[in-house]
Amino acid sequence: MSDPGPPARCPASSGPPTWHVTRHADVVAVAQDARSFSSAVSRHLQIPNGLDGAEHARFRPLVESFFTEDRMDALEPDLRAIAAEVVRSLPRDHPVETVADLGRPFAVRATCTWLGWPDSLETTLLDWMRDNHAATRSADHTRTSEVAARFDAIITELTRVRRDAGEAAPGDVTTELTQATVDGRPLEDAEIVSILRNWTAGDIASVALCVGVVVRYLADHPDVQEQVRRSRHDRGALERAIDEMLRIDDPFVANRRVVAEPTEIGGVALDRGDRLQLRWTAANRDPARFGDPDAYRPEENAPHNLVYGTGPHVCPGRSLATLELRVVLEEVLDATTRIDSVGQVVREDPPLGGYASAPVVLRTDASTTGAGSGISAGAPSR
Repeated sequence: MSDPGPPARCPASSGPPTWHVTRHADVVAVAQDARSFSSAVSRHLQIPNGLDGAEHARFRPLVESFFTEDRMDALEPDLRAIAAEVVRSLPRDHPVETVADLGRPFAVRATCTWLGWPDSLETTLLDWMRDNHAATRSADHTRTSEVAARFDAIITELTRVRRDAGEAAPGDVTTELTQATVDGRPLEDAEIVSILRNWTAGDIASVALCVGVVVRYLADHPDVQEQVRRSRHDRGALERAIDEMLRIDDPFVANRRVVAEPTEIGGVALDRGDRLQLRWTAANRDPARFGDPDAYRPEENAPHNLVYGTGPHVCPGRSLATLELRVVLEEVLDATTRIDSVGQVVREDPPLGGYASAPVVLRTDASTTGAGSGISAGAPSR
């Protein structure tokens, strides 16, 4: 394999050029230099990932306060119960879609439980995820704006109910956010919507895609699956295993930056206003950093893994995503004796990562084999 190379200009860009940054070292350099590379890239308010400098510093502690170790420990039993229920509902010895049947239902229910949202929203959110994916793939700004407005309306109604209830509002994360302050003032409605959008609109889909990548990877790599099964009660080892599988096939494709002052990266001169795409998936497979990017080395690669980003804008919700993925994988492993590959995987269309379809068969009898059932693994298709 060859080096991914220095930043390359997108040939289809208009106006200020867009550069795709793919090398691990260059992606890290950009992500860690918030002075030269601004995160204020959207026309919509994005808290905290679209803020820079002092503004980012004001909101970041508030956001991080919802992802503390104590909060995650308290949430874990509820998430485990959801994961166990979803896994129990899946058939054994028949194909199961890791994203549609496992990842999405778990991610939506987990998010609703965490935020205190009603179970009745599950279908609404699943429908919205489907429409949002389609709008994202279309690259039609009118379409994506309409889908975003639908989601904002859902959030606005949830927060309105809590504001109207006053002291009778439920004691959940969403109520707590409506009562939060920054610099001694209450959050504005637009700020609350932005934070909740960040926590849900992207994270539900991302967790679902991650579940698909991890479970299918284990099915495709029986040796790794056996190793993970032996160490599944070691929390740290299991979390490093998940991170490494996601490094190898990273569904978090890219983030944007805009050049704030003339600079250079990877030997390429950049002007103020130039746009960048930080290609996390490519950086996480850079042979200059990882050698063979397909080699499964969770301990060795952990310090350089960029699944959750790096620098001042590193994902503040990493602890929640890690908890969700660990719990759902533990429940899958505890409920099965083996996970087998079946059929072909179908990749998501750019700009999404991960799988649109990644079927597996969940086994509870070690004597049952994929070959005996007449089902065999297939190569990826597009």
